[in-house]
Amino acid sequence: MGRFKKIRAALLGAGTVGGGVYKILQMRRAEMPAKIQADLEISKVLVRNLNKKREGISQEVLTDDWESILKDPEIQIIIELMGGMEPARTCILQALEAGKHVVTANKDLMAEYGRELMEAAERNHCDLQFEAAVAGGIPIIRPLKECLAGNQITEVMGIVNGTTNYILTRMTEDGMDFDEALKKAQDLGFAEADPTSDIEGLDAGRKMAILASIAFHSRVTFHDVDIKGITKITAKDIQYAKEFGYTLKLLGVARNVDEEMEVGVFPMMIPSTHPLANVKDAFNAVFIHGDAVDDAMFQGKGAGELPTASAVMGDLIAVARNMQNGCCGRIGCSCYKELPMKASGESRHRYFLRLIVEDRTGILAGVAGVLGNNNVSINQVIQKPAVDGVTELVVITDKVEKRHLKDALMIFEQMSMIREVASVIRVYSQRQENDFV
Repeated sequence: MGRFKKIRAALLGAGTVGGGVYKILQMRRAEMPAKIQADLEISKVLVRNLNKKREGISQEVLTDDWESILKDPEIQIIIELMGGMEPARTCILQALEAGKHVVTANKDLMAEYGRELMEAAERNHCDLQFEAAVAGGIPIIRPLKECLAGNQITEVMGIVNGTTNYILTRMTEDGMDFDEALKKAQDLGFAEADPTSDIEGLDAGRKMAILASIAFHSRVTFHDVDIKGITKITAKDIQYAKEFGYTLKLLGVARNVDEEMEVGVFPMMIPSTHPLANVKDAFNAVFIHGDAVDDAMFQGKGAGELPTASAVMGDLIAVARNMQNGCCGRIGCSCYKELPMKASGESRHRYFLRLIVEDRTGILAGVAGVLGNNNVSINQVIQKPAVDGVTELVVITDKVEKRHLKDALMIFEQMSMIREVASVIRVYSQRQENDFV
């Protein structure tokens, strides 16, 4: 290795993913000269507690002094795996301003401050890579920026949160209710003690903001994403989905129709024959439609020590190759458009409605009348047998503007014969030209 140039990197954070990155680089270090025509090493690891032993990481490389890393001219790449907003944002900006390249897995930062960070990288002719910020080990950022660059992408749809996918899989296959499936996910380490970010759709929302920005070449932030989690999904909803030939998933959906963007995360009933319906447990998958490639799907492990570290390592090697070939910063911010977000109320979807109603003559006609008067067309309807004077009315609508459905639901809430609007869930419909989910 002595005849090869040495590229030194610093790792910020030695948690699960950081430990995985260090481990993989040690395993592959002998191959680096063949891969990048240079030797690649992590010479410093920034941690909060120097006294805490880090399995597999030499005590000699540990430091709690960020300034010593920032001012070290031999350290040319920063790998940020601390997570959270601060001090990660400040460290990345300072590193880029110092001319150091950055690899990060920080979806929170990229979803909120992507423009600022990408502009800092471009200003200083540095690489800023973030493949691991979305879908763990699945390559998706680079394929969108490079492999599919010749396409106009009109739809990105995916399962981008493994925790919720595991919960819904258990509810679907084992008949568990939500609370039971969540506890099992926590027991197995798929869900945090505080699972709010996952089950409320916030984690998926950040990832979809990043994907939409890249796919449509127009900046989307976390606050632009319409988000609904899975906490109100019941075993009964899952069962009805099966009866209609659907599987219920928490999906992130981004679409660009007539140069207007719509980005959301919500539970959705998708045909059981669709490829995404068969993505189970903690796996992730992203489904893309482009005008040239047509449909393409990327599937794999969306989290965990080594899958996420795999994505980080891919970025690290890409940066090292760019350094060796003098072409850093060649793929910067791809948001060269300024597309508007579609007004939420104007979005068109099909919906599954589950109503708890009194068993009386004319109830179906009354419900149909309210829907019709609000421009909501019924596609399918089922009335279940009554129990103790109460029955369930299940309706699947045709595509309807969200604002019209909202108006109908407000009227339902005022009708004495309707005890409860138990569920309102979006339903996937086959894509047609200029007409998506």
